Amino acid sequence: MNATVIGGGLAGCEAAWQLAERGVRVTLVEMKPLQRTPAQSLDTLAELVCSNSLRSDRLSNAVGLLKEEMRRLGSLVMRVADATRVPAGGALAVDREGFSKGIDDAVRSHPDIAVACEEITEIPDGNVIVATGPLTGERLSEAIGKLEGLSTLHFYDAAAPIVTAESLDGDRVFRSSRYGRGADYLNCPMDREQYAAFTHALQTAETVPVKGFEEKAVFEGCMPIESLAKRGDMAIAFGPLKPVGLTDPRTGKTPFAVVQLRRDNFAGTLYNIVGFQTRLTFPEQRRVFRMIPGLENAEFARLGVMHRNTFLNSPGFLDDTFRVIARPSLYFAGQITGVEGYVESAASGLLAGISLAYRLRGEEPPRFSGRTAIGAMGRYVAAPNRRFQPMNCAFGLIDAYPYAPGEKKIRGKKERYERISERALAEIDALRRQMERGAAREPENPV
Repeated sequence: MNATVIGGGLAGCEAAWQLAERGVRVTLVEMKPLQRTPAQSLDTLAELVCSNSLRSDRLSNAVGLLKEEMRRLGSLVMRVADATRVPAGGALAVDREGFSKGIDDAVRSHPDIAVACEEITEIPDGNVIVATGPLTGERLSEAIGKLEGLSTLHFYDAAAPIVTAESLDGDRVFRSSRYGRGADYLNCPMDREQYAAFTHALQTAETVPVKGFEEKAVFEGCMPIESLAKRGDMAIAFGPLKPVGLTDPRTGKTPFAVVQLRRDNFAGTLYNIVGFQTRLTFPEQRRVFRMIPGLENAEFARLGVMHRNTFLNSPGFLDDTFRVIARPSLYFAGQITGVEGYVESAASGLLAGISLAYRLRGEEPPRFSGRTAIGAMGRYVAAPNRRFQPMNCAFGLIDAYPYAPGEKKIRGKKERYERISERALAEIDALRRQMERGAAREPENPV
């Protein structure tokens, strides 16, 4: 049994791992270091570009549930993420380079995975998973666009800048997570006057032109900070600069606004400016972001960048296992399918890899229902949707909590979401036991 996975990001590595763990010989094709996209800098696989955060780890959060489902299904991405995590309050953030190296080492040392360095410009024959990400090369994008029943869509994505810890003013920033949940973030407090001046600077700063696309083409989940500021003078105060749950120890009060910095590596020498995806020009980034209290002398290890992302019009083209309906031996995985976020991308690779491995054995793959986060994401990309857009995992996608007749409704959202998570994990555990029982069976009709 053989398969080809194109793309060595999180989705591609997860798909290759799931296939190989089930006895499929995998060729993982990655164009680095032969060629890179504008957002890439490392030579290793599974490079994190926009952020080092894999977001909330709590079961009252949908992405927290998705991560726990992946852990229980043997996810390589989650195993390495847990091993390279850095303090980030209730979120799972990782050492960027350590995470990438951990995935790279695991994939390259697997006896059933061969890594090939080349650029793919056409979809090969055979059993294939395309996980080339939102920056798929132009020639391969053209080949994908010719597939039966498909139209491709585009949006713009932006990455936040990273500053060095030693360049920060320790007298102006304070360390705390929201609501006293640890001390994993650095916080830059602003008073009303500082906030007003900063907002005005964002609203009037020079940006890199977005050629061929309108402002509305920018995906909401990665809205540039300056675009958000232009929506209203208080927009960022209720967004990434919201001060709720934070108290400045120098005043004993909640600041008017707060810019948070999240550790970007295990050593704590680099910090990501949370929510500051941007398309400001490089000189304007240095000028405007140094207006933030504590960042007056900031050294930027990486400035923010913006790039075009590509995703498929997946409804009617992919099924809920990310398989191409008109070409059953072909799958897609990752952000190119319309799932948004690192965790969601890896989860799609996990589901595609498991499903293809089963079909190569001549068996029907396990069915992940809409009661689970991973099944709900698959259902989202497959369900009819005339206005299909990239989507993060959310409880709104998962089947609602089923109240029994006469059962009193749960008043608190947190408790209701935790009940949904308990139900989902019970189903995942049952599916895992089912897969473990069938793992030793001989293939009925190997391809």
